[in-house]
Amino acid sequence: MALSALIVEDEEALVILLRYNLQKDGFDVYDARDGDEALLLAQERKPDLILLDWMLPQISGIELCRRFRASTETRNTPIILLTARGEEADRIRGLDTGADDYITKPFSMSELMARIHAVMRRIRPALAEDVLELGDIAIDRVTHRVHRAGGEIHLGPTEFRLLDYLMQHPGRVFSRSQLLDAVWGSEVYVEERTVDVHVGRLRKALKKVDAPDPIRTVRAAGYSMDENFSSSCAQ
Repeated sequence: MALSALIVEDEEALVILLRYNLQKDGFDVYDARDGDEALLLAQERKPDLILLDWMLPQISGIELCRRFRASTETRNTPIILLTARGEEADRIRGLDTGADDYITKPFSMSELMARIHAVMRRIRPALAEDVLELGDIAIDRVTHRVHRAGGEIHLGPTEFRLLDYLMQHPGRVFSRSQLLDAVWGSEVYVEERTVDVHVGRLRKALKKVDAPDPIRTVRAAGYSMDENFSSSCAQ
């Protein structure tokens, strides 16, 4: 189940290098060469990470960072600024604008990947956990077991990955195509209606009498792990 990264950089050689290392680390990678393309891709793909060059044509990286933070799709997405500007005032400005980290060019790929891992663990601690819990559902990534309200739920491999992905992003609505990319992989061709079949199976497996349905269907948009599910279970 790959995370996705958006590279916003106009230097071709660096894009190739970043793409190679991110893909090697398991990310699905998209890239944009200017701000307008980046805003469109971020809205469509809803990346889990954004690597953002400061010096871009048309819209600067700083302004783009502000716009990402103002957008509901990318408000909480980790952003790492890549820039040749190494002065302390520039670093402070970048972080004040909303970036989660800042790395000065030229940089080593090992340092960048270490910073990416640190930011992802800090922003999305669920990525580092073997057991992920939401409401009365617990998913164990080591044993591949799922429990709801203390009782074990038996899921197939696809339903397990689907539940894991949705639980990592409570409240976030994913289209069928986005779920296909995240759960099945962007290199695999599967019809979008397949998502409906597996969501249906997952719902059936998770169903409990007098318990809320944790998966929300958003008409004409897709599916979401209900962000109010956790609080409703606690009542």
